[in-house]
Amino acid sequence: MSAARRDVVAGGFAAALLALAGPAAAAITRKTGMEDEKPHYGLIGQIKAVPGKRDDLMAILLEGSAEMPGNVAYIVGADAADADSIWITELWMTREDHAASLKLPIVQQAIKYGRPMMAGFGVRAEFVPG
Repeated sequence: MSAARRDVVAGGFAAALLALAGPAAAAITRKTGMEDEKPHYGLIGQIKAVPGKRDDLMAILLEGSAEMPGNVAYIVGADAADADSIWITELWMTREDHAASLKLPIVQQAIKYGRPMMAGFGVRAEFVPG
C-alpha cells in the first residue's frame, strides 16, 4: 500500500471513528480548576502482531496504559478483517503528554514485553480532536 493511500485510509478511519462517536466525542473534557479543557492531540495507529499473538499483545498494551498523566482515552481493539492487526486510538490533553508517557516505567515495561510480539506497524494518523 502506498504512503499516500495509507494516509487516506488512516484519515478515513479517524473520521469514521469520530462520526460514530458523534456528540460524545465533542463532549470529552477534563476539569482543570475553574475551566473545562478539551484534549488537543489524538493518535490512531495500527500494530501488526506476530501470528497468534494478537490477544497477548493487546493485554500487554492495556496493562501499560493505566493512569497516564494527560491521557483522556486509550482504546485498544482487534481489527475485524485482519487476525493479526490491532488498532489503538488515543486522546491526549497535549502532544507533550503523549511524549512524556513513553518514558513512564509501566509503558517502558509494556514496550519491552510487547516488542517481541510485534511484527511491525501499519497506518498511523495524528489528529486534532473536535
